[in-house]
Amino acid sequence: MKQVRNLILAAVLPISVLVSCGETQNKQTNESDKAWETADSIRALIVEPTFAKKDFVITEYGAGLDSTVLSTKAINGAIEACHADGGGRVVVPKGTFLTGAIHLKSNVNLHLEDGAKLLFSRDVEDYKPLVKTRWEGMECMNYSPLIYAYGEENIAITGNGILDGNANNEHWWPWKAKKEHGWVEGMDNQLAAVKKLTQDVKDRVPVEERVYGDGHFLRPPFIQPYNSSNILIADVKIINAPFWNINPVLCENVTVRNVSVVTHGPNNDGCNPESSKNVLIADCYFDTGDDCIAIKSGRNEDGREIGRPAENHIIENCEMKDGHGGIVLGSEISGGAKNIFAQNLKMDSPELDRILRIKTSSLRGGVIEDIYVRNIEVGTYKEAAVLVDMYYENPGDFMPTVRNITVENLNVKEGGKFGVLINAYEESPAENLRIINSTIEGVDVPIQANYTRGMKFDNVTINGKLVSEEDVQSSSEAEFETF
Repeated sequence: MKQVRNLILAAVLPISVLVSCGETQNKQTNESDKAWETADSIRALIVEPTFAKKDFVITEYGAGLDSTVLSTKAINGAIEACHADGGGRVVVPKGTFLTGAIHLKSNVNLHLEDGAKLLFSRDVEDYKPLVKTRWEGMECMNYSPLIYAYGEENIAITGNGILDGNANNEHWWPWKAKKEHGWVEGMDNQLAAVKKLTQDVKDRVPVEERVYGDGHFLRPPFIQPYNSSNILIADVKIINAPFWNINPVLCENVTVRNVSVVTHGPNNDGCNPESSKNVLIADCYFDTGDDCIAIKSGRNEDGREIGRPAENHIIENCEMKDGHGGIVLGSEISGGAKNIFAQNLKMDSPELDRILRIKTSSLRGGVIEDIYVRNIEVGTYKEAAVLVDMYYENPGDFMPTVRNITVENLNVKEGGKFGVLINAYEESPAENLRIINSTIEGVDVPIQANYTRGMKFDNVTINGKLVSEEDVQSSSEAEFETF
């Protein structure tokens, strides 16, 4: 029992407590090794849920193969029956089924058989009643996410079928108010609602009084388990999302495995675990209209007051194509983030903006620390391989902290504008960024950094030249430019 207790303590303590800071390459390598030992202890805490061997087939509850007729009532009826009977699988057989919001219950695995598709309605009436949700890190009452759970445990979405959000430049996406996504002057959009919700958060309006939905045009997330635990999302393909794709909020023990996300709408982030703990994202494919994986912990006052960091995340064996960033932390990161590990990734697209992206500001606050990234193979990208941006949004009164970031074995064949770009506050420099045993080719600006402390490059080659201490020093003395 003592060994188990020590293992759990190792998983939840900050890496900075568990390992010492070395100045030489050998010490830094040892530090990285110890960090990844901690990652292994975190992995032991993430256990996939299991389910009773009972099937509840949605066609037996009234779902029909006519894809123009809603099967929402039948699907949720099968879920209720499965839950009431102690759990099992709710099976979607081969065929296309039109549905509105699906609400998962404890001990239920929503399973899509080969050839099965859930096609989600474009009618907002099918996402009522309004539910408690997070929208870009802000709590409110809004349209239900397409697949939602609140306060549940042991839930899953599995199978080789397709989840089709049915969004495009005619439906859902124009609410963003971007012409490239179908919006034209005079059309309804989300801008006024986002401004109002941001003010509601600042004024600490009770969540139950932050009522949105009709007339506000805030697009619902695709999959959002909220305040839930023991979650598995595996094998499905997700396309045409209205908004964020996979967004666990305030959850614990989450596995996202072998999922394919292909959707290029506005804010079509692939997987955004938010204020969640013990998360594994493995063997997934992301080709998105926004960040591939973005780790979050709430926006501004909501994130700071709830105070739940993103912690103990492992990302591995994934492939990223298009997107604003491959591995991203922020910008809704006011609750902080710690113990984030990413390894064995492939990224390659001229439409992939960044490899590792940290975005925050003094409007957000929060501490981002103990981030470990290794074994990343990159064909090409557009803007920066490693980016720390503390000016992502307008300044405020909550200085963020970014520290203890190690990038190891990053290999880029043909980079974009920047190799490493650090845009930090003088009052809060980026601390202890270490890049080890890495090669970046074909960039315009190898390193540009304004305020850093303890930044180290060990055996790093950029554009065929070994980076020296003098190179690191001179990178902060040049005239600063951004994208």
